[in-house]
Amino acid sequence: MDLRKVMAAAALVLAVGCQELPNYFVGDETLARVGRTELTVRDVLSAVPAGMNEADSTAFVDLYVDRWVRKQLKLGEAERLFTASAEDIDRMVEEYRQGLLIRKLDRFWVDRSIDTTFTDDEIAAYYREHLDDFRLDRTLVKGRVLRFDEGFRQAKRLFEWMGSPSAERQKDFADLCAKHNFLLTDFGGAWVDFQEFLSYLPALRSQNYDSVLSSNAVQAMRDSHSYYYFQIDAVRREGEPIPLERLRSTIRRILFNQRQGEIIRSHEEELYNRAVENGEAKIFENTNDKV
Repeated sequence: MDLRKVMAAAALVLAVGCQELPNYFVGDETLARVGRTELTVRDVLSAVPAGMNEADSTAFVDLYVDRWVRKQLKLGEAERLFTASAEDIDRMVEEYRQGLLIRKLDRFWVDRSIDTTFTDDEIAAYYREHLDDFRLDRTLVKGRVLRFDEGFRQAKRLFEWMGSPSAERQKDFADLCAKHNFLLTDFGGAWVDFQEFLSYLPALRSQNYDSVLSSNAVQAMRDSHSYYYFQIDAVRREGEPIPLERLRSTIRRILFNQRQGEIIRSHEEELYNRAVENGEAKIFENTNDKV
């Protein structure tokens, strides 16, 4: 049978979704052979994705056969070259198979038993107990940056209101910024890298700005077009503990892994004790012991 004809017909069968094969598909027609291994029409039919048109199906079959031949040739060469290490390969395959089965079993018991809810108290307790494990490698800050155009007549009022402890004045400050469409970047609710905070200011990369960290009062900078008021409310320096807010998801993962390990160990212990008790498993004290 002509290979092209077989492949085209096979592709057409799948493309139109026929339930019955043409007469020349009855039986396993051979499409390719490498050594004693054969690729049949039925092998290819089972691999072609459903719903492909005739042209795409024909191209798929053509490529499939070509790749099959190349794969068989490489397998044959590998078997000839590595016959001496066949036992090692079989051992590795068996170890891999066993590992997959054990991981599947562990996953079964974990999914069946684990509680994925972690309270704030549990997270905080872990944080306190492992504080030395969570140290900053850079400075973090909380604060705000306001940018407005040079020449704004109420700049002094903005400065005063921004630094006021009064809730009423803070509302006035926010309203004034909104009224004039000033750019107010607020990092008061989340810790941010100090370098990122500085990126909102006309700061020079070559200059050290650690001095601004010593005050929580409103400070000012300017460039050729704008004024900048900024206020740093809180600072965590390099080497200090990482804020808990930035670690909640990390600690949840740690606690989850701990619970997962506890479930696996508990199941192993239960399985072991039951097998020993029932006589299904026995550990001999020396090689002369008999069952």
